[in-house]
Amino acid sequence: MNRPFAAVNNLVASVFLACALPSSGATPSESKTAPALGFGVATPASWPMFRGGPDLKGIAPTTLPEKPRLLWSYKTGAPVKSSAAIHKNRVFIGSSDSLLYALDLKTGKKVWSHTTLGAVESSPLVLQDRVYFGSTDAFLYCVNENTGDLIWKYETGDKILSGPNWTQGGGKVAIITGSYDYKLHSVDALTGKSNWVYETGNYINGTPAIEEGRTVFGGCDAILHVISLSDGKKIKEIEAGAYIAGSVALADSHAYFGHYENAFLGIDLSEGKVKWTYKDRGFPYFSSPAVTGDKVVFGGRDKRLHCVSRSTGQQLWSFGTRGKVDSSPVVAGNRVVVGSDDGRLYMLNLADGAELWNYDVGAPLGSSPAVINGMFVIGSDDGSVYCFGK
Repeated sequence: MNRPFAAVNNLVASVFLACALPSSGATPSESKTAPALGFGVATPASWPMFRGGPDLKGIAPTTLPEKPRLLWSYKTGAPVKSSAAIHKNRVFIGSSDSLLYALDLKTGKKVWSHTTLGAVESSPLVLQDRVYFGSTDAFLYCVNENTGDLIWKYETGDKILSGPNWTQGGGKVAIITGSYDYKLHSVDALTGKSNWVYETGNYINGTPAIEEGRTVFGGCDAILHVISLSDGKKIKEIEAGAYIAGSVALADSHAYFGHYENAFLGIDLSEGKVKWTYKDRGFPYFSSPAVTGDKVVFGGRDKRLHCVSRSTGQQLWSFGTRGKVDSSPVVAGNRVVVGSDDGRLYMLNLADGAELWNYDVGAPLGSSPAVINGMFVIGSDDGSVYCFGK
């Protein structure tokens, strides 16, 4: 997950300050069509970014075994709060030891690592043989997928915990990321040059979601922002009522997210209105939701995983753990997998929330699962990356 609010082959190094004006270069226009299969969206063999794809719905087009077993683990030098991307049989994940790692999916052995000057809590994006990720050193990095060599880095005004997202149009690809400098940045994926910068009223912690030529995200200014991807101009703002630490999921012009004042919301973006509000107990929601055709599944700091009706917001079931659930659940077929701060991984039945399996890692799991081909990878506060499967 993106952590909560806290008080084309040339090597090009292009660094731009976040407070600078957008460059005068051509701006990638938005894409209103679905991207090609395997290009930046989840497939049975690829999980290229946080939540699987630009709309951040957290749905894996695969199934999971009834009783997964630990296949391997890899120890980094500090807690792993980043969530993994998986592409071409490699796992890409950050660590608070200031490194982004590429690990072999089959063995868990390190292929390469790239060093930054801050913790890497941002979840990486793998796109067109490049890996994009942020660091608390305030830079957005672009490195070669095969070697980890730096291609470019782009400077913002503060740390980046947000995972990068992407959009394409006009023959170009843009990388979209938020920063604690209060700004959303659009950066040319090829060169690292700024397309535009949009300023908000507070920290941007979550990964911006993308759908139909617009990006939607919340921040610590308690506003849901809807921004045009073509020029970075505001389309609309919707009052959320409290700051939004997690990422928004988009489906059919509706946005789903929780906030710090103990409510989870369903928003009709076309009307710019709250469609429903879910409240259970008095605890915040930092987890990002998984959105299916009729359900929304999300964790809470009340130590529960919640499932509500997508159309009404009425509770369908809840499942209790022994620790807060900041990890963002992933739905794979009829099963849900999620981590908890109680140190356990859980797999539940999507229909009724019944527990099917759990595994005790022994340390909090704030990272979110990356799921492919009957396998899933997750990071832990014990500094390890774990892979489970058949």
